[in-house]
Amino acid sequence: MTNEKEFDKLNVFGKGEANTAYAAYFTGNSYLNPLTSPQTKPFFANVTFEPGCRNNWHVHRAEKGGGQILLCVAGSGWYREWGKPARSLGPGDVVEIPVGVKHWHGAKKDSWFSHISVEMPGEDTRNEWLEPVSDEEYDNSEA
Repeated sequence: MTNEKEFDKLNVFGKGEANTAYAAYFTGNSYLNPLTSPQTKPFFANVTFEPGCRNNWHVHRAEKGGGQILLCVAGSGWYREWGKPARSLGPGDVVEIPVGVKHWHGAKKDSWFSHISVEMPGEDTRNEWLEPVSDEEYDNSEA
């Protein structure tokens, strides 16, 4: 799914605007379409990745509660936890990410990808952004 116009027809929640606020934590271009207000708990946003785009390794932190759920809606992507093989993602897949798990997610090289990011409520929730996913790590997702 490399054709952006065809992908946009399938991306029912819409691509949104360039994700410039978090661009430092992504390799490639991503887009963000908030679906609820940031004050809403949980917060929902559609995140779209261009082919090959992925976010850095990161960990969701919280004193209580927290974590993230990904609801995949269009295209093909990857989710990978530290020390585990990558998981292929497509429309209808759900990923539950507990607090404290180092991971990354993004599009496959040959496809746009969108997921709804659900930021779970909790106390003192935050993201700890870590190192970029190297090209070698990303390429090994396909192995």
